[in-house]
Amino acid sequence: MADNVNNPSHYNQAGIECIDAILAATGDGFEYYLQGNIMKYLWRYRYKNGIEDLRKAQWYLNKLIEVTDDSQSVLDFGD
Repeated sequence: MADNVNNPSHYNQAGIECIDAILAATGDGFEYYLQGNIMKYLWRYRYKNGIEDLRKAQWYLNKLIEVTDDSQSVLDFGD
């Protein structure tokens, strides 16, 4: 069964994950991209895909935590 939250096949082309391409293209703006997607999925979950949208919001929140934690670790290491 396809996992449309954690590993949607339509977001991987030629071995490149879409999220990785977006990170490369947006640089410092990547966190804002993640925040926007969190808001989008929370906004629409009651009207479109229900629990699947909540899981997508959670995925983007987990990614934001991961990215923020990684950047904080780099800052903490420099102190």
